[in-house]
Amino acid sequence: MTTRLTVAQALVRFLAAQYTERDGVRQRLIGATWGIFGHGNVAGLGQALLEHRESMPYHQGRNEQAMVHAAVGYARQSNRLSTHAVTTSIGPGATNLVTGAALATVNHLPVLLLPGDVFATRPADPVLQQLELPCAGDVSVNDTLRPVSRYFDRITRPEALIPSALAAVRVLTDPVDTGAVTLALPQDVQVEAYDWPEEFFADRVWTVRRPGADPAELAEAVRVIREARRPLVVAGGGVHHSRAEDALAEFAAATGIPVASTQAGKGSLPYDHPQDVGGIGHTGTHTAGELARAADLVIGVGTRYTDFTTASGTLFEDPGVRFLNLNIAPFDGHKLAGLPLVADARSGLGELTEALGMHGYRVPEALVAGYTGGKARWEARVDACFAAEDPDAVPTQTQVIGALDALVDASDIIVNAAGSLPGDLHKLWRTRARDQYHLEYGYSCMGYEIPAALGVKLAAPERNVWALVGDGTYLMMPTEIVTAVQEGVAIKMVLIQNHGYASIGGLSESVGAERFGTAYRYPAGDGTLTGPPLPVDLAANAASLGMRVLRARTVFELREALAGARAADTPTCVYVETETSDSVSGAPAAAAWWDVPVAETATRPSAVKARELYERHLPARRRHL
Repeated sequence: MTTRLTVAQALVRFLAAQYTERDGVRQRLIGATWGIFGHGNVAGLGQALLEHRESMPYHQGRNEQAMVHAAVGYARQSNRLSTHAVTTSIGPGATNLVTGAALATVNHLPVLLLPGDVFATRPADPVLQQLELPCAGDVSVNDTLRPVSRYFDRITRPEALIPSALAAVRVLTDPVDTGAVTLALPQDVQVEAYDWPEEFFADRVWTVRRPGADPAELAEAVRVIREARRPLVVAGGGVHHSRAEDALAEFAAATGIPVASTQAGKGSLPYDHPQDVGGIGHTGTHTAGELARAADLVIGVGTRYTDFTTASGTLFEDPGVRFLNLNIAPFDGHKLAGLPLVADARSGLGELTEALGMHGYRVPEALVAGYTGGKARWEARVDACFAAEDPDAVPTQTQVIGALDALVDASDIIVNAAGSLPGDLHKLWRTRARDQYHLEYGYSCMGYEIPAALGVKLAAPERNVWALVGDGTYLMMPTEIVTAVQEGVAIKMVLIQNHGYASIGGLSESVGAERFGTAYRYPAGDGTLTGPPLPVDLAANAASLGMRVLRARTVFELREALAGARAADTPTCVYVETETSDSVSGAPAAAAWWDVPVAETATRPSAVKARELYERHLPARRRHL
């Protein structure tokens, strides 16, 4: 039997029938579709979404990039088992997807992109917003999405949708290959009717695999762990994607091996777990840094080993250090010339715990005593950063974090991505639940926080969701405040005004660029932006978009405003201007180096001095072979 539908109608109906299943739990793959309509999709997908609105919920976005961020936030909160689709028109609507697609793919988070495309039949050439290349007639602006998509296809015939849609869903549900998936849809093909086989619309369940380890790899992993005297686990985002937190806790408790976390992996253990030693790398804790420098075995679990994690190849100093990489992706399992243990994180950790238990393995008590003392000393430093002796004083950024930390419980979720906040949070935030810490640092995309918080809240409507936003990132993308207001999604926003790009300002100073172009100030007579602060009222802006705004000028007012926001059932912003004499935030200095090249020749003394310091770090870099 067949059903006659347009391509757009068939695609929406197909997507509504796709499910994932893991550990016996089934859920819908595409929970909703975001869309901004234009001539490239309004008559196709726009009409189809209207017709199928009961089976495919629709969210109206304000910015195409932001729609992808919202879908990514939803996907991460859903453990990659459910996501959203995003549709745009051709032209600028489609190219606005590229940044969001890159973020999704870098972070291995599924999102389905459905941009309109130019006419497949070319009745008029060129059409509005068509890119013309004299050397290629089959290229459109959507081809910019190819390098940032894990799967890309252009549907130029109705019947081509069937294999392409199945391939797209395969990638979306594959824990190794997932990321942004793009199906470019020419506007004439979207509205073309076709007789579709009924089987295409039947409910289809995609099992998300939990592969165990190869016996030989497992035996070798057990051997190298048993030989280690100073092992360290580096927990990455794969721990969360696999829901392996309990398995990691059991492994750590059984062996005594300390666990440090990347930005994506933070919360793999709660902050008060005896084996949790905090964040690792350039923005990590000093406790984790000391353990990393002394480690003779690094056990990476679901991590990509980015330069922030490895301190640009300088962190793991022991001459004989080895790497054991438990990862579902062979590409990441072989990094740093490590021994691969290719398996699902939860499955692999369970197998390791069982095998090591048979041998009675546990680290030396001297190592346990050392990191236990280091952990206690670091917690005292966190207390000092959060402390505010004068409740009538203007708060520092770390005191803002501390005030929020004192208010929330394990049900709250914080969302952040860029600026000086990621470093402060990685060092200082006391994560209480496995999914409390939602920090996008694979792409560290300014503007992510507000739309992602919206997506997280849609996935977890019963939770308090906080978007922590600096003034720089707020100005990039406040648009989805309107969507939150429209749909009554009660996200909370902490908007910190520090008059510029504080993180890059600090980095600029460290590399001899003297904070040039990083402050939000009027120009001075010497060509720098060092005049008075701009009279920008971001609180008024948020209010003009429909958000309830609570202004806080002091530590006391901040605490009151945060409590009021947490209790609110409408989108609410807490606006606070932080102490600007504190160059960035008041957090402890970086625990490890980060390689940002410095000018080799310069006339200004600051750059000359920065180059000298840079060259002193270079010899510490190494390739682990």
